[in-house]
Amino acid sequence: QVQLVESGGGWVQTGGSLRLSCVVSGGTLTNYNMGWFRQAPGKEREFLATIQGLIWSGSRTYYTDSVKGRFTISRDNAKNTVYLQMNSLKPEDSAVYYCAANSRYRSSSAYYTGVNEYDYWGQGTQVTVSS
Repeated sequence: QVQLVESGGGWVQTGGSLRLSCVVSGGTLTNYNMGWFRQAPGKEREFLATIQGLIWSGSRTYYTDSVKGRFTISRDNAKNTVYLQMNSLKPEDSAVYYCAANSRYRSSSAYYTGVNEYDYWGQGTQVTVSS
């Protein structure tokens, strides 16, 4: 059974940075497409970034427009860990952040951005950005 555990959330001032980590257990990271999502109170869960499974595509990445240029998703296969480096944080980035995984394959150019396209989820980590 694949399990995901996020860490690295916390409180930061506007303009600051945080790095979130997601450790994958029960599976080999290279076999999974990984995604980061967030959910603010009263809002739907929102896609942020994804990195493709190494075995299919060499870990290409894709971002939603609101975080492009500020957030970076990366993976350390030796540590079975995916990261989300978040820079230039804004109060509207405050939310619970989740990592997710799937082992699906459509094509080498496919990206997974939908909540229902991921099969495994972490418990979430809170990020609060103060103005």
